[in-house]
Amino acid sequence: MKYKIILFTTLFLMSTFCFGETKLPRIVILATGGTIAGSAASNTDTVSYKAGELGVQTLIDAVPELKNIAQIDGEQVANIGSNDMTSDIILKLSNRVNELLAKDDVDGVVITHGTDTLEETAYFLHLTVKSDKPVVLTAAMRPATAISADGPMNLLEAVTLASTSEAKGRGVMVVLNDRIGSARFITKTNGTTTDTFKAAEQGYLGVFIAAKPHFETKIDKLHTSNSIFDLSGVKALPKVIILYGYQDDPEYLFDAAIENHVDGIVYAGSGAGSTSVRSDRGIKKAENAGIVVVRSSRTGSGIVPVNKTLPGLVSDSLNTEKARILLMTALTKTKDPELIQQYFHTY
Repeated sequence: MKYKIILFTTLFLMSTFCFGETKLPRIVILATGGTIAGSAASNTDTVSYKAGELGVQTLIDAVPELKNIAQIDGEQVANIGSNDMTSDIILKLSNRVNELLAKDDVDGVVITHGTDTLEETAYFLHLTVKSDKPVVLTAAMRPATAISADGPMNLLEAVTLASTSEAKGRGVMVVLNDRIGSARFITKTNGTTTDTFKAAEQGYLGVFIAAKPHFETKIDKLHTSNSIFDLSGVKALPKVIILYGYQDDPEYLFDAAIENHVDGIVYAGSGAGSTSVRSDRGIKKAENAGIVVVRSSRTGSGIVPVNKTLPGLVSDSLNTEKARILLMTALTKTKDPELIQQYFHTY
């Protein structure tokens, strides 16, 4: 009996030692730069810093608590401020996320990113990632060298969220400042404060309390594994530009777009996507040249309804920058205006 007890204890300890670590989910962190990887000469300087100075391993090493949550691997996809993010990089990022999530031993992906265009990258992945596994973007409003830098906690919460079974099937999410946002609705609302990412109309998916996620809502718009967009064979994304509506806005900007052979235009109109007489003529001219035009609202929120008295398609509830992302993605499949309009109501 004594030997049986010793044998059982030995086997239990060996099992815990050999297999305990594998119980942790495996999360891959893809780093693209941004303020979260930024540094400044002074620890009080939160303005004159250089984004994308630190590598992914430095970010990981700064948060030793990560090893208690998941098995972590890190890859450096880019190291730039997100104002320099390009269509080529987000296409590369989407392909890499899909490659990783297709592996049985990868449970989720976290992406570190600059805040300025984070919502565009997040929504692009929301449309093009073909997996229910969690994809979480995070960032920082203060550089890593600052007092009370927000990056380490944001990264810890992002990895925690990506490691949580409840995060599956919710689409691409964004985590900053203890808030969990959907890539479909979250947007940057303030240039400097740490609570900048909000969804004014729809609200957050959930919040973090004591480093644990608490979900409150889900979204009905199609995304990720339910999305029809598969860019695995796409080498370059269509050229889609944004034109901004204002008093006395000129028609010649549409002429420049036509001359430069763009594939699509998103027009940020006033109010609910209204157009001036000049932009009205410009939109019609662009459409006659085979360019797909979508009207959005420069207000940043609310729905742009179908108005048969105005030219162009409508962005539904997407803000201008995300309308550009969807139009760019849609044009990889079709140039049929009716089908593209359906996409805007569905995604």
